[in-house]
This record gives sequence, C-alpha cells and structure tokens, in this order.
Amino acid sequence: MRRVVLWLRIAATFVLMTIGALVMLAFAIPTAFMARRFYSEVMARALGAMALRLWGVRYRVHGEPQPASRQTVYIANHSSTLDLFVLIALGLPRTRFFLSGFLRKLPPIGIVGGLIRIFWTVPQEFPNERRAIFKRAARILRDTGDSVFLSPEGMRITTGEIGKFNKGAFHLATSLGAPIVPLYFSIPRAMNPGMGYDAKPGALDVYFLPPIDTSDWSVANIGRHKHDVRALYVRVHDSMRCTGLLPESLTLDEDVPLLEEALA
Repeated sequence: MRRVVLWLRIAATFVLMTIGALVMLAFAIPTAFMARRFYSEVMARALGAMALRLWGVRYRVHGEPQPASRQTVYIANHSSTLDLFVLIALGLPRTRFFLSGFLRKLPPIGIVGGLIRIFWTVPQEFPNERRAIFKRAARILRDTGDSVFLSPEGMRITTGEIGKFNKGAFHLATSLGAPIVPLYFSIPRAMNPGMGYDAKPGALDVYFLPPIDTSDWSVANIGRHKHDVRALYVRVHDSMRCTGLLPESLTLDEDVPLLEEALA
C-alpha cells in the first residue's frame, strides 16, 4: 500500500508540474517570453510550493536573500531531491540557476527551465564543455546584472556529510566580483529522500548565512577560497547536527590549513 501511495504522489507531482509548465508557457507567449522574473519569482515559486505541499513538506526560512539590485552568487549544500523544489519555492530575486542538463529531458522541467533561463550543465567528465558553459554564463550575468545559484557539490551527497566542492561557483564569483551568499539546507534524515523520491512529511529549514565578500579574490587563490567556504559549511553542518543551532561564528576561518599544507 505504501508503494502505491508513493507512485500516486509521484504521478500527481508530474501532472502538477506538467500543468504548471503549460500554464507558464501559455502566459509567456503573449508576454513575448520577456517576463522572466515573473515566471520565476511568481509562477515557478508557486509551483515549487505546491509540489512540496503535495508531499506534506513544510519549509522554514531563516534570514532573507539579498536585494534584487545586488548581484549575488548563491550556493548551497545539496543532499536531497527536495532541494530543487525548495529552491524554486524560495523565489530568489532576479536569480538564474545552474541545473544538470539531464533534467532538461523531463518535459515539465525543460519548459520551466527554458522560461526562467536556466544554465544547463554537463557532467564533470566534459571539462571543456563545462568551461564554455561557465564562460557564457559569466558573460550573460555580467551584462544583465542577474544573480545566480549553483551547488558547489555538483550532485546530491547522501552520506550525511558535506561533499567535495567544485571550483565553478568560486571562479564565477571572482569573475563577477559578486558576493557569495551561502544557503544551508537542514533536512531531517527521517524525511529526506536523498537520491530517491520517497520524501516523508515534515519540516525542513533553510538558513541564509552572511554574505562573503569576494572583491579582493583572485583566480590564483580559487583553491584557497573554495577550501575556506567548504570549511564554513562543515562547521555549520557539524554544529547543526550536534546542537540543532548554527555556530556562533559564521565568518570564514582562513587559518584552517589546506589538505596539502596539513600533510606537508
């Protein structure tokens, strides 16, 4: 019976996403596909919230995003299928998203992604293509002043730990000279479907951590910056796991040695 309910919910979610995508498309045609922020921050936001409600998932937001006038690179830990729906439901102002090109094959996500102008990525095994995608994104973001979201982990990490960080987000922030705003998703393991779809009803928390200034960052130190930001996530993750609270300090600890330094 439980599996029947699961598949009914999956089917209902697909139907909801399909109807929502078609409604968005119907609205986009007479608006000449020019109202991206409305599609993203109003229509897609409502669609994400409805999908979460269908699964009995509530989300509590602590803090708030940056003003739309301030270009920002948002990042987050990525441990769950739920993350995508939560991100859309947040309605981050004037924000584009990086998303796996694999999901583009799913018609509802492909339609919604096209309307809100997602940057579709390829796997890490294609470094030249990835570099081209990031260069194009940087050029577009520099011209438009839009903010952007991407996960430095690059995939769902279901070990219960913070995964390895890729450099893309840090290259992008350095290129744009835009602050990084870390989001921390706290999803109880009892409700987290991980790589699957069997989300249990419950509440999760989204924390907006303080902005990280990147104005003095350089490409030569990307590895150091990536390490420092990941160390912040590990500190937050460990504190939340042990106490249920954020750590007292949410600033970067630049005294934490790089792995190669620690082994020297």
